[in-house]
Amino acid sequence: MNALVATNRNFKLAARLLGLDSKLEKSLLIPFREIKVECTIPKDDGSLASFVGFRVQHDNARGPMKGGIRYHPEVDPDEVNALAQLMTWKTAVANIPYGGAKGGIGCDPGKLSISELERLTRVFTQKIHDLIGIHTDVPAPDMGTGPQTMAWILDEYSKFHGYSPAVVTGKPIDLGGSLGRDAATGRGVLFATEALLNEYGKSISGQQFVIQGFGNVGSWAAQLIHEGGGKIVAVSDITGALKNSEGLDIPSLLKHVKDNRGVKGFHGGDPIEPSSILVEDCDILIPAALGGVINKENANDIKAKFIIEAANHPTDPEADEILSKKGVVILPDIYANSGGVTVSYLEWVQNIQGFLWDEEKVNNELKTYMTKGFKGVKEMCKTHNCDLRMGAFTLGVNRVARATVLRGWEA
Repeated sequence: MNALVATNRNFKLAARLLGLDSKLEKSLLIPFREIKVECTIPKDDGSLASFVGFRVQHDNARGPMKGGIRYHPEVDPDEVNALAQLMTWKTAVANIPYGGAKGGIGCDPGKLSISELERLTRVFTQKIHDLIGIHTDVPAPDMGTGPQTMAWILDEYSKFHGYSPAVVTGKPIDLGGSLGRDAATGRGVLFATEALLNEYGKSISGQQFVIQGFGNVGSWAAQLIHEGGGKIVAVSDITGALKNSEGLDIPSLLKHVKDNRGVKGFHGGDPIEPSSILVEDCDILIPAALGGVINKENANDIKAKFIIEAANHPTDPEADEILSKKGVVILPDIYANSGGVTVSYLEWVQNIQGFLWDEEKVNNELKTYMTKGFKGVKEMCKTHNCDLRMGAFTLGVNRVARATVLRGWEA
């Protein structure tokens, strides 16, 4: 099931639980604006190349729209729509004053030189500079983009509007980025996991974890869980998968990954089939890679008692039903991986203040937001007698619906 269908389905279930009227429900789904632009650049060899750039701005009832920009060859409009909508609910669950957006350029960043990527980013910014802004729409990095991409957007935007560090987040520290931003999503996953385990009288220490995906989010989550006394028994990334039932030596693995660009070849664990990582024996499974990896084919074989969705949309609705019948507790993505957007908000706040916080303050604020977020989700679960996914969706949708009505926008 594609991401848009699944997101719409969750939204409709939440709207029904909340008893929203059909006009309001319909208006909440329609994006505020969809932008599509042609970006033509000279390549290094002198030839011209054209790419399609886009931005879906979903909702701004609660504040400026917020969401990543991805550079990827297969940029599917439906998926971008779904991710923009998901950002609307995610920022509302986190209770930060933003709406949702998403965008990107259909290109293969691996096949473009640094100077070609810079030209492409600047042309894209020229085309959308009057449609983004500090109080309008604040982009961030996503797949295939990073702090350098944000630096180029900031510079190009500032040519039109004056120096405006708050127009993008996820920037390099030297240009107004926030301390703690790099680890934010992974650290948020740690705080979310602690909040959930706390409900069951457990802690990170002594639990067995499996982490699928060892990029930024997976590797930070692994490091922080390891520091907290958790035992990580298996990990995987695009190069391969490893397990060690005694627990992997995470500091050595992180060094290996840095030197060899992947987990493959690490001697502190036995190689396993990457496809079997999700069904390895563990207490807590953390999918931190792509969407749709937990589906009706493998859901029955999952042995974990808890699943923490560090990736966007890793669990298909069919798998959701199978797992809930088995009694597996799933902490949904729109809460579990909101650490990144929360620290993006803290970065934006620091830029507007013109004042850099120390890392401890950033991490403490993140913990406060994640802890309050979990309480809010649990209260919705009690009110509507539903699982954590619907608890999170009803919390997010209700906040956006209330803001929409208060502003007099309902149809």
